[in-house]
Amino acid sequence: MGFQRKSVAVDGLTTGYLEAGQGDPVVLLHGGEFGASAELGWERVIDTLAERYHVLAPDMLGFGRSAKVVDFTDGRGMRIRHIARFCEVLDVRAAHFVGNSMGAINLLVDATSGAPVLPARSLVALCGGGTIQRNEHANALYDYDATFEGMRRIVTALFADPAYAADEDYVRRRYESSIAPGAWESLAAARFRRPGLEPPPPPSATRAYERVEVPALIVEGECDKLLPRGWAAEIAGQIAGARSAVVDAAGHCPQIEQPAAVTELLFDFFADVPQRKVPA
Repeated sequence: MGFQRKSVAVDGLTTGYLEAGQGDPVVLLHGGEFGASAELGWERVIDTLAERYHVLAPDMLGFGRSAKVVDFTDGRGMRIRHIARFCEVLDVRAAHFVGNSMGAINLLVDATSGAPVLPARSLVALCGGGTIQRNEHANALYDYDATFEGMRRIVTALFADPAYAADEDYVRRRYESSIAPGAWESLAAARFRRPGLEPPPPPSATRAYERVEVPALIVEGECDKLLPRGWAAEIAGQIAGARSAVVDAAGHCPQIEQPAAVTELLFDFFADVPQRKVPA
């Protein structure tokens, strides 16, 4: 592995991140399942991307080696603003942003907000942005009980290939990440609600996509167990000039199951993004 593990204080909050390569910046945002981290999410593509780009993959707040904090009124907004400040601290003034699952949703929420805070010159959404289907696989993600078998159910939900869930070492890596000090608590706490309140709606495919002003690529996994088929093309059709793609033989984390296919998609897409003037 060529990437380096680093950390930086962002507004007083410890922020772990991976860094590799030189050139135009690419920022990678991982998913939001229990046990997720930058390393687990991007370890199979970061070194290849670093052959052409300066790659940064932060652990979002509550995950990996970053601070275990929760904002109960605007958790998603806090994570988005934290990544924006992370970029400022590292002097990243414009970057290609790639998100998987929750990371992709965060990118799309910011880009459609009317006042984006992330310094994006392009965005790529991998398996995030469509409406999550309510099934046993979604339940595995939302109802995780911090057990090894519970993590195996999460891994089953994330991947098309059953070999991942059968790999004891891989499941254990994710399990141990999920029970690191504060990790389970910070993610589980975000799901708390006062008795009597209705649960919040799940992430939706409905947004003001006409507001997206940067080149966009929306990618789905052919065998995603969590999102309906065709959601990527549907969303891309609402964004001026956007592209969509389907990664064969991939579930909800195509950058893990099919890293070569994903890096090829990214290289082709980035190559067509116009150069952007960076503010002085």
